[in-house]
Amino acid sequence: MLSEFLKDYLPIMLFLIIALGLSCAFVVINLILSPKHPDPEKLSAYECGFEPFEDSRIEFDVRFYLVAILFIIFDLEIAFLFPWAISLGNIGLLGFSSMMIFLFILTIGFIYEWRKGALDWE
Repeated sequence: MLSEFLKDYLPIMLFLIIALGLSCAFVVINLILSPKHPDPEKLSAYECGFEPFEDSRIEFDVRFYLVAILFIIFDLEIAFLFPWAISLGNIGLLGFSSMMIFLFILTIGFIYEWRKGALDWE
């Protein structure tokens, strides 16, 4: 019983041990060999490319939100298109038509983004 368990899971355990050992070794080597001269510019805080500010209630440009919506549109599209493309032969006309409706809705979102100027960064 134990020999079957080891035969099945020994390669996985070896892989995990080697990966953990290499990860720890890289962190330790980095701590030992890295330069210890902190630069004030590197230690300064930054947010979204802006200079650091004290008040967290400052208004951001709406283009940041439009870019976030654009990312969600394309991220959703890719996340749903891969499994759909793999199983297209099995799902038939209903699966095809539902994906076309989904892509149509995403296209409407993309056109909205385009009209709002999210693609025209100044």
